[in-house]
Amino acid sequence: MDRAGLASAQLIGTALLPGKGIAQSVAAVKDSPKSVVIPTHEWAGDIDERLDFPSAWEINVQNMRGLNAPVITSEEIHRRLLAPIGTPPLRELAAGKKKVVVTFDDLTRGTPTYLVMPWVVDELKAAGVADEGILFIGSFGSHRPMTAIEIQKKIGKDIARRFAWMNHNVVSNFDEVGTTSFKDQILVNSTFMAADLRVTVSGIRVHNDAGYGGGAKAVLPGVCALDTNAYAHTVIAVPGNKTCGQVKIFKNEMRLNMIEAARLAKVNFSVQVIYNSKLKPTHVFSGDVVEAHHAACRVAAGHYCTPTFQNADVVVVNAYPLTAQAGLSQQWIGRSLRDGGTGVMILQHPLTLDPIHYVNQMTRGRKIHDYFTEMQTRRQRRLPDGTGLIVYSQYLDRQMMNTYPTETQFAATWADVIRLLQQRHHGDMRVAVYPYGGLQHQEVELDG
Repeated sequence: MDRAGLASAQLIGTALLPGKGIAQSVAAVKDSPKSVVIPTHEWAGDIDERLDFPSAWEINVQNMRGLNAPVITSEEIHRRLLAPIGTPPLRELAAGKKKVVVTFDDLTRGTPTYLVMPWVVDELKAAGVADEGILFIGSFGSHRPMTAIEIQKKIGKDIARRFAWMNHNVVSNFDEVGTTSFKDQILVNSTFMAADLRVTVSGIRVHNDAGYGGGAKAVLPGVCALDTNAYAHTVIAVPGNKTCGQVKIFKNEMRLNMIEAARLAKVNFSVQVIYNSKLKPTHVFSGDVVEAHHAACRVAAGHYCTPTFQNADVVVVNAYPLTAQAGLSQQWIGRSLRDGGTGVMILQHPLTLDPIHYVNQMTRGRKIHDYFTEMQTRRQRRLPDGTGLIVYSQYLDRQMMNTYPTETQFAATWADVIRLLQQRHHGDMRVAVYPYGGLQHQEVELDG
């Protein structure tokens, strides 16, 4: 990731506007032989950006352990589908089936689903399933629906054009399939339940409450009703529930509730993908929605884990590839920053923070939502005494800025970030850089 001596840096965003007369590069920061290259713009150009630092600063790049894990080939992905854990191969399960649903996550997740789906389709076709009998369903719970272009990016243009697809509707079209031992009434997408064969494809990425993404999460919240999802998020995964949290899988009550939901929904086959900082697959597991997921998480715990730098003067965290939900990445600032230091959050994506998550916006059981009161409350939050926060993005608007405490500073260029840092700090500085904070997690052990 470290590169030195470059004369200029690519101007981020220009790859999306070729031939528009916009400058393609900017001069390097003066006296800046030190630089770090970070990935940005997930699913929106996938652009590398170079961050230049003054030469006197000590730069520490905190990479995840699996940074250099080899990317697996397309043929190896296929072999992993042919060697499932806990189930027969997909083509055996699909034999004689007339209606098959295959789920996928949205662009808030980095899962390279488009590399897996051709092999899933090949297995279904080998079993004799007709094209009109295959339906792809976006399983992203309480997130917003996806556009046709976004669907093409996620499952591949050829598959999106050849087969029918639909967005999950979080407010209608459900079958009640039962109630979990945690008293969550499981209402599942009726189209999903009407299929003869149910297949889920997910990515493994750290999650604040559910431990990791993937597995049963493709059902709950993936294709469940808003009320079912809200119960899991606000009744089970409450701040006092210490079973929930990052990398917690086996004893996590939120995860166990999801597993019960997936069993009630009768998922037949599942694919789990672990990927690298460029969103390319390094491991694929298939088979039972629980057993394959557990196997993937055991590998993910070593792959994504990252040493925590202590007492840095400046902590730079790139929210990629989870820019829409940057709060996960921002936690690195609290872990690594010294008292009185400055955190820098990088949100280099045209959509920046995604404002739509229907569970978060529910008013059930509360007073009617008052935007002005909420914004005032958010802006009154204080940073720790003496601590600074700079948010770097060329895309932020007032709505996004309002989600940060009043004393937060904003910068539209990296040169402005350096200028603000030099105003706050003088002399040499120790800097910790987390290049893809949306994937990285602490060096912690699985809970079982």
